[in-house]
Amino acid sequence: MADAEQRSLSATVAWQSRDFRFYSAARALGTMGAEAQSVGVAWQVYQLTHSALALGYTGLALFLPGLFFVLPAGHVADRYDRRNIILTCYTVQLLATALLLWLTLHGIGNIWVVYGVLFLIGTGRCFAGPAASSLVPTLVPKEHFVNAVTWGASIFQVSNAIGPMMGGLLFTIGLSRSFSGRFAPFAGAPLVYCFTLIAFAIFLVLVSMVHPRGPGEKKGFTVKTMLAGLHYVAQTRLLLGSISLDLFAVLLGGAVSLMPIFASDILHEGPHGLGLLRAMPSLGALTVSLGLLAFPIKRRAGRTMLVCVGIFGAATVLFGLSRNLWLSCAALLIIGASDMISVVVRSSILQLATPPEMRGRVSSVNWLFLGASNEFGEYESGLTAHWWGAVRAVVVGGVASMMVTGTWSIFFPALRHADTLTSESLIAVEKQFSEMEPVG
Repeated sequence: MADAEQRSLSATVAWQSRDFRFYSAARALGTMGAEAQSVGVAWQVYQLTHSALALGYTGLALFLPGLFFVLPAGHVADRYDRRNIILTCYTVQLLATALLLWLTLHGIGNIWVVYGVLFLIGTGRCFAGPAASSLVPTLVPKEHFVNAVTWGASIFQVSNAIGPMMGGLLFTIGLSRSFSGRFAPFAGAPLVYCFTLIAFAIFLVLVSMVHPRGPGEKKGFTVKTMLAGLHYVAQTRLLLGSISLDLFAVLLGGAVSLMPIFASDILHEGPHGLGLLRAMPSLGALTVSLGLLAFPIKRRAGRTMLVCVGIFGAATVLFGLSRNLWLSCAALLIIGASDMISVVVRSSILQLATPPEMRGRVSSVNWLFLGASNEFGEYESGLTAHWWGAVRAVVVGGVASMMVTGTWSIFFPALRHADTLTSESLIAVEKQFSEMEPVG
């Protein structure tokens, strides 16, 4: 009984921090708004173009700002107040969403205008991402950090599940017969964008109430300091292995951008089905994250991550081959569950194996890799679907993801041998294999 009570207390220690509570609530709303908006944009773009390549360009528009600005964004996160950076970036995203709403209400005649707005949203995300990642360690004591990461991932997955479902539901409600009269212009995507605007507005209020500990690093802006994060990741095999594994596995195996095609043309479900499909990975991830809170990963963290990424690839193949909605949902649940474990391990390695003064710049490199795997992965999926068809693109991507996992387990032994998620253990593993590297 005492053990169960102690486990329950240890599973919630991060919530003792007032700032963590406010920031978590803000992040939940911000993620829900962004995910609902992504469903509205994806369905709207596909209905306008009926093109897999056009869907891919939405991901490319979100990714390109990261490619251009990622290194300055990391330096900014280490030099200036991270809370103010986040507030500024989400204000930009709120204004961009308002512009999307205005364009939709007045009729979108040129799809490239939508891509331009998405580029603006991507710019906001590019600068907010490193600041947000490096902010979390300043909200809780060091010994509570892994718990905070797990809770943060859980909250993100809950929001990732609710957001797409809200987007699909609002889109469907907006197109129903009962939604008429003076509200008729808001039918479909505009109603989704209104929800996103409200979510972003509340996000800004909550984040303004957070008071993180510790100022940013006050070094001058030079090429050397800007490139320091990239250099650190390149020299740290554990970081390079974990970040690049996610990059290539998700880049090749991601199928999110093609879900409108599967929902519309393969499973014949519509926007409601799209919202359901988009929610499934997050529901799977949520289930696993709740388990990790009570039973955290204590040993063999690196090996566990590699196995789960392999499962991610196999489930992607299953999704690509499925012609049944519920089998597709089951495959996506497995995708989300396996990816969740990878997220917790990778996020913990990222922060615990990085000096505090470097976290913004290292997080910016990670953000670039995440953008490449997610947003640029959407472009890659759209392009390959344009060449081969959606089903073949997803299946080939899943097989390639499994092949990458096997290759990384060989070429990054430090990742394979990472054991407990503590700074001391991770630094020891990195030191062991960095000393062996010249010999090999």
